[in-house]
Amino acid sequence: MPTLVRIAVLVLFIAIVGSLGSALYQLSSARGDSGRMLRSLMWRVGLSLGLFALLMLAWLAGLIRPHGV
Repeated sequence: MPTLVRIAVLVLFIAIVGSLGSALYQLSSARGDSGRMLRSLMWRVGLSLGLFALLMLAWLAGLIRPHGV
C-alpha cells in the first residue's frame, strides 16, 4: 500500500476513534449534552463512510489488493 494511502487511512482511523471517545465523554458527563454527543456520532459515521470510500477508490485504482483470506 502506498505511503500516502497508509497515512490517510491512519489519520481517518484516529479521527474516528477520537470522535467515538468524544461521544463517550459526552454520554458519561454529568451535564448529559445529547446534542454534542449526537454531533460526535454523526461525525464518526461520516468519517467511517469516508474511510470506506477511500479504501474502495484505492482498490479500484489498483493501489491496494485483497489477499484472499
